[in-house]
Amino acid sequence: MDPNLLSLFKLSLIFAVNMLMTRGLSDADGADLSFTQRPQLLPCNQTVLLLEMERCGERFSSDMNHIHPDDRCNLTHFIREYHVFSFCTEMNAVRIGCFWPNPAVERFIISIHKHFFSNCSLERVPLIDPPDDTLILLIVIPVFLTLAMVALVVWCSKRGDILA
Repeated sequence: MDPNLLSLFKLSLIFAVNMLMTRGLSDADGADLSFTQRPQLLPCNQTVLLLEMERCGERFSSDMNHIHPDDRCNLTHFIREYHVFSFCTEMNAVRIGCFWPNPAVERFIISIHKHFFSNCSLERVPLIDPPDDTLILLIVIPVFLTLAMVALVVWCSKRGDILA
């Protein structure tokens, strides 16, 4: 058989198999694939987005008014309310066709944080030096250990013929 004819036959067989596979001759021909299709994205309407963020913020504000101001820095006291607020902003942004988070939503969330959690910054303990006795020990001990290790290595290297 001619080698060119055999190559042409192989190539046409590969082409036919490829066509059959890409046509989708499988069990999925009649199946509903709507859940795998990419959703149609609407253009992001910033005005509607900000109105919906305000609604989420109003609900969060009313929920936070039930929490004592001294407890607002402890996340365990308002975690449910914050989760509902976060979920509300995310779902509304996606429903409207905007990405979440986006700059408008971030600005809104930051304003909520400034309003409710501005007094929750951690008080930092001022750093002070340790007492002089402790500082001297922390410096002298590693220095002497380093010198002792160097001396031990030198001593062992001079006595290598005896130890081997």
